Amino acid sequence: MLEKETINFERTVIVGIVTQNQNEEKLTEYLDELEFLTFTAGGEVIKRFSQKLERPNPKTFLGTGKMDEISIYIKEKNISTVIFDDELSPSQQKNISKILDCKVLDRTNLILDIFAQRAETSYARTQVELAQCQYLLPRLSGMWTHLERQKGGIGLRGPGETEIETDRRIVRDRIALLKEKIKTIDKQMSVQRGNRGAMVRVALVGYTNVGKSTLMNVISKSEVFVENKLFATLDTTVRKVVIRNMPFLLSDTVGFIRKLPTQLVDSFKSTLDEVREADLLLHVVDISHADFEEHISSVNQILKDIKSDDKPTIMVFNKIDAYKNEVIEEDDLMTERTSKHYTLEEWKKTWMDNVGEKNALFISATNKENFEEFKERVYEAVRKIHITRFPYNKFLYPDYKDAVEKED
Repeated sequence: MLEKETINFERTVIVGIVTQNQNEEKLTEYLDELEFLTFTAGGEVIKRFSQKLERPNPKTFLGTGKMDEISIYIKEKNISTVIFDDELSPSQQKNISKILDCKVLDRTNLILDIFAQRAETSYARTQVELAQCQYLLPRLSGMWTHLERQKGGIGLRGPGETEIETDRRIVRDRIALLKEKIKTIDKQMSVQRGNRGAMVRVALVGYTNVGKSTLMNVISKSEVFVENKLFATLDTTVRKVVIRNMPFLLSDTVGFIRKLPTQLVDSFKSTLDEVREADLLLHVVDISHADFEEHISSVNQILKDIKSDDKPTIMVFNKIDAYKNEVIEEDDLMTERTSKHYTLEEWKKTWMDNVGEKNALFISATNKENFEEFKERVYEAVRKIHITRFPYNKFLYPDYKDAVEKED
């Protein structure tokens, strides 16, 4: 169970569907994540609803009977918000809002809202507002009357919180203005990146809440905000780090997530530029999470989308202190042994062994377990890049010829 602070949580229900492409087990995984997203945004999930469908209903996403069931439940239990795991079309959201007569959000809207909460700098707030405006523009027709009934809370931060804009032209003008503002800041940040010189750049990438910020704090001895919630870090943090005699720049980027809204990928272009311009990626994975392999696939897909999947990468399997495998009793002859029952040593002998001895690490950033090995591995990777960039630095490489022969 998730621990709840002494604040007023919105009473919510979450909804998903079982289809040919998404079985019940996969739906459960997605709804677990949706519940964590809801908790992060300030909501308490009272109940989950699901339905088996070949494809979503084009008008109401769910079937009529299931919609009636949800409608009765939210009235009886005083539910204020219904959140769907998949992105709803503008017409679906409008129709569902009329039927349920309460706040209706989808996964994209929820993630945008969390970003709105987490945005600290002017640049991050501008990026989030742009993504929100792009999401809301096609939904204006039925959205604003709904906002008049329900003010504040999850999904209603940012544009629309302070005033209701009914004119699409105003929103389009706002989008154009925000794009120009972001373009200006992008140029400034590009200059800043250029001013960093030719130092080797290392970027922490990974799924949200895998421990990137904790690792950043340990390596750079800085104080990057850390919290056990999704998207605790939104603004990119860059620190100069020195391991032994080797200096490099380390950046902590925004965490990725399954079904990441395309609006955010577009809006956070400059943040992702830190990844694009990095010389080395540290792909941090929460090995204690049941779905860590799918998390890796999601991150790899986003790296491919931003054309950064061919960079030198070290896989950093974090949170080994929290890893627990399911144990099969000796007299249990019915349970089939799967990857859920693997020990860490068994995992290391699977596909993880194929990424190469020098490209897979198993650590605990919190407990600094195997941290010396981690620093040595990063040092060697950065040094290799540094040698090619500054081949005649006698201070750093008094034995340069020997070093090159070893690399060859």
